[in-house]
Amino acid sequence: MTKVFKALTIAGSDSGGGAGIQADLKTFQELGVYGMSALTAVTAQNTLGVQGVYPLGAEAVTAQLDSVGSDLQPDAVKTGMLFSGEIIRAVAGKVRQYGWDKLVVDPVMIAKGGSPLLQQEAVQALITELLPLSLVATPNIPEAESLTGMKISGLAERERAAVLIHTMGARFVVLKGGHDDGTTGVLDLLYDGNEFIYLESPRISTRHTHGTGCTFSAAAAAGLAQGNTVKEAVHTAKAFIQAAIEDCLGIGAGHGPTNHFAYGNRMRGNVR
Repeated sequence: MTKVFKALTIAGSDSGGGAGIQADLKTFQELGVYGMSALTAVTAQNTLGVQGVYPLGAEAVTAQLDSVGSDLQPDAVKTGMLFSGEIIRAVAGKVRQYGWDKLVVDPVMIAKGGSPLLQQEAVQALITELLPLSLVATPNIPEAESLTGMKISGLAERERAAVLIHTMGARFVVLKGGHDDGTTGVLDLLYDGNEFIYLESPRISTRHTHGTGCTFSAAAAAGLAQGNTVKEAVHTAKAFIQAAIEDCLGIGAGHGPTNHFAYGNRMRGNVR
């Protein structure tokens, strides 16, 4: 029997379908990985913004993780919106209990429209409890600034921030460059503790980038679940999100979602 690769997302629900567990599960499916989920919060949101955040209790999150961990052991795990320090500590405990060593931490803090998705007290819990367990951390520039307490305005600062996040425990750091609007390309930085690898792609002029961080980290987790190296998984994730942005769906009146079908369509030769 062919092995079924499995990945677990621990994140919030996005009713608009562009980010959160919806984006993660779509990405897993498109990359040939069986997806599972543990909800941390329900959000009411669309392309125009977040209208409400309704967190679950840590007990509910723990119960979901036990259900998955006791029966459907994932090959890789990713975290997204965790909302509170209590939930982060509960997740970290279960990661240790079940030995989930292929952990991708996407430190989701702010929605595309600017709404906070992580309580301020939870940032320290993320640093002390979860980052030390992560194989890969995937902050964007504002998230890296929050984690490190430094201002990032150039490549030298990005490299220093990546080193700092690595010292917090993340074995690999992908510092995404999409928020650097002053550049014609998007330059992501991968740091493995020894060398800096830059991954460049053309910048696409579009407002439809909702869920890019969730999708990128989910694609990386899918690659790890399939047994790929971190560098291989990150390169695939970069290609996946680039295709998803380029082949725009164009739905919604605000920050629309990316196209999760795009990468698979290209691989199958079905380019629209």
